[in-house]
Amino acid sequence: MRRAARLLLLVLALGFCPPLPAPAQSPTPDSPTYGAYPENYQELVTEWLNASMVDHESIRLKFLGAPKPGVLAVGNQQVAGYVVEFSVNARNVFGAFTGSQKHRALVRNGQVLTATGFLSR
Repeated sequence: MRRAARLLLLVLALGFCPPLPAPAQSPTPDSPTYGAYPENYQELVTEWLNASMVDHESIRLKFLGAPKPGVLAVGNQQVAGYVVEFSVNARNVFGAFTGSQKHRALVRNGQVLTATGFLSR
């Protein structure tokens, strides 16, 4: 009898629980807010790194997932695009490897606009 009463209380309690909110919809590729989805994001980020790094021949690059819609600071304003997470291990100006470091790049309409953790040359 106690088991049936507990089950009844559980069913009643669940009936009074508010419904869970619907999961947020992720933007579709080519959304005007984020620009065109960067299918060739690996090539874009690699080319950007080659142009930005002191010793681009030593770059050991690992991508940490597919691009996701997001926002990063470009100058003094926040810009929406697709954020690409990656790690880089490369030689510094003294010729020593820095160790693997995580970075994020903002890609919008086929162009890397900015990346976190890099000094501009």
